[in-house]
Amino acid sequence: MKFFVDTADIADIKELAATGLLDGVTTNPSIIAKSGRDFLEVTKEICGIVDGPVSAEVIAMDHEGMMREAEILRKIADNVCIKVPLTIDGLKTCKALTNDGTKVNVTLCFSANQALLAAKAGASFISPFIGRHDDNGFDGLDLISDIRLIYDNYGFETEILAASIRHGVHVLECARIGADVMTAPPAVIKGLFKHVLTDKGLEQFAADWAKTGQSL
Repeated sequence: MKFFVDTADIADIKELAATGLLDGVTTNPSIIAKSGRDFLEVTKEICGIVDGPVSAEVIAMDHEGMMREAEILRKIADNVCIKVPLTIDGLKTCKALTNDGTKVNVTLCFSANQALLAAKAGASFISPFIGRHDDNGFDGLDLISDIRLIYDNYGFETEILAASIRHGVHVLECARIGADVMTAPPAVIKGLFKHVLTDKGLEQFAADWAKTGQSL
């Protein structure tokens, strides 16, 4: 499973990229706004840190506006992936861009039927929102499972990009189901390293080594 980080914080992106675990970055207008920086400037800097796809989302709601904005965004760097909403105009834009060789991430997916439409429109990635789905009384992991089944049934090449990841259990279950990608905030990814037994083991190793009086 590929690991994307959902942030525009440059320090966090650099730290995770240095581990070799980071395959891409996702952003959205809310995340960019939190950075307090210019949209194009921060997107360009992120694209220079990671080799994989960097999702940059259009703001317009109509097809013509999305295409105008996509033209600006895809000039930033070769690894920009245009992010569009799962609407009729969004899928029209998806089809036009993918026909032109541009990667497209279709976002705000909350049903398997929506994911089916995005795949038929040629989306590179579909972003079902697990946490937000859970918040509204549904099972976000069931959504991932349904999409996986449908895509496998018909051989769609669209990658399932599990989004709105809240904790490590979401990551584990998405990997078990077979999501192609997961995107999560930096804190969630860093939390995957942690285990009480790892901490206890390190403490024991350090204590035993100290008793030897040796140094390296």
